[in-house]
Amino acid sequence: MNREKRSEGYLNRKPQPCAEVRQYAMLLLARREHARFELTAKLSAKGFESPHVESVLNSLEAENLLSDKRFAECYIRSRVNRGYGPYRIRMELQVRQVDDEIVNELLHHRWDWNERVIEVRRKRFGDVPVTDMKVRAKQQRFLQYRGFSSEQINAAMRQDD
Repeated sequence: MNREKRSEGYLNRKPQPCAEVRQYAMLLLARREHARFELTAKLSAKGFESPHVESVLNSLEAENLLSDKRFAECYIRSRVNRGYGPYRIRMELQVRQVDDEIVNELLHHRWDWNERVIEVRRKRFGDVPVTDMKVRAKQQRFLQYRGFSSEQINAAMRQDD
């Protein structure tokens, strides 16, 4: 009888709020890296209270399980591989509230954007030289939309000259 009450009490016991928050945060982090801002939004949307969320995220950062820098590295690599330029990537990371110092370091010290814009242009439009101004303008707009600077785009367009 005494044993039944103990096991019954164990089954009906509510989990600790921070433990539940941590468990769900770890589940999300196991799938992919997240920025702190993203994880905060997802945990809040799940209905967890802000003090518990902040406490758990602070401990995850202290344990190096949550890192905006690591998230930014993965995100930038993914976006570069999909053909996006530095301006577009910077804007997307600002929306996710990643620190500007981290973004600057990762965008400018690891990528040759002039080579990237040429690769993106070739992949999309081929190696055919452009003589028509409408076609040239279309390619420039595409590269601008992808997030490359005017200088980078002009360098890529000069490949035809």
